[in-house]
Amino acid sequence: MDASSELGEFLKSRRAALRPQDVGIATAPARRRVAGLRREELALLAGVSITHYTRLEQGRAAGVSDSVLEAIARTLRLTEDETAHLKDLARPAAPRRPAAPRAEHASASARRLLAAMTDVPALLLDRRGDVLAWNRLGHALLAAHLPWEGPETAGGRPNLVRMLFLDEEYRARYTDWKEEAHLAVASLRLVAGRHPDDRALAELVGQLSIQSEEFTTLWARHPVRTCVSGTKSLRHPAVGTLELGFENLCLPGTAGQRVITYTAEPGSPSDAALRLLAATAVPAAREDLPAPAARRTV
Repeated sequence: MDASSELGEFLKSRRAALRPQDVGIATAPARRRVAGLRREELALLAGVSITHYTRLEQGRAAGVSDSVLEAIARTLRLTEDETAHLKDLARPAAPRRPAAPRAEHASASARRLLAAMTDVPALLLDRRGDVLAWNRLGHALLAAHLPWEGPETAGGRPNLVRMLFLDEEYRARYTDWKEEAHLAVASLRLVAGRHPDDRALAELVGQLSIQSEEFTTLWARHPVRTCVSGTKSLRHPAVGTLELGFENLCLPGTAGQRVITYTAEPGSPSDAALRLLAATAVPAAREDLPAPAARRTV
C-alpha cells in the first residue's frame, strides 16, 4: 500500500468531517462548496503554513516534525488511535520491495495454551486476522460450519475479516453486524498504516474491495480504531444469543500474533449457553498438534 496516498486520503477524510462551526468559524453556507474545513482554515487553526499542510495532503511528509503532526491532530480532534495512525502514515518505514507473503504458524506452546482453555473459546490470530489455530470451543462458537483443520492450510486459512464480509454463516453470528464490520475495518486500517509493505494484507484488502461493496464503502471512510477488550453479542444457531466479554492478548516475540478469548458472566444465561455449547461440541483429536490439510476455507 502507498503510505503517501494513504496519508492524503486520511487527512482529507478527517478535514471533511470537521464542520467550520465545530471550531468556531462563522460561515455563510451558500458560499461554501464543501461542508468540512478548507485547507487554509485547518492550516491557520493548527498554526502551520498552508504550503506545509498542502504538502502533507499530497503525501510529501519528509521532515515533518512531531509538533506539526500533533498540532494537526489536535485541530482535527483525532483520537489517540487516529493520531498514532497519522504518524505511521507520515513516517513510514524505509521503502522496500514487498516480500512474498510468509506463512505464519502457531507455535506448539500456543497450541497447548489454547487446548488448555477447555471452558473458554479461544483463537490465535495473526495481525491480518488469519486464524492460525483455535481450540474446540472457539471453533464451535464461531466457525463450526468450517473444517476443524482449516487453520493448517497456510494459503487458505479462515480470516475473520474476510469471513465477516463474505461468509453468510459467520456474519449472521453478530447481532450488530454493522458495528462489528466498522471495528474490523478500523482495526485493519491501523495495521495497514503500520505495515504498508505487507503484500498479504494488500491482497486481502484488494479481494474484499472487489467482492464486497460494504467493505469498499467502509474502507473509503478511513476509520481507525483498535479494540483490545470489550463485549460482543453473538447469535449461535445451537444455543441462542450470548453476551460475551472478549480480550485480545498479544504474544511477545511474534509478528503481531494475538490470542482472543471469550468469557461469560458467571451464572448468566450466556454462561449457561456457553456450558451447553462446550458439552455438545464435537471433540477434536489432539488439539495441541497440527491437523491435516484443510479441504474447505473461507
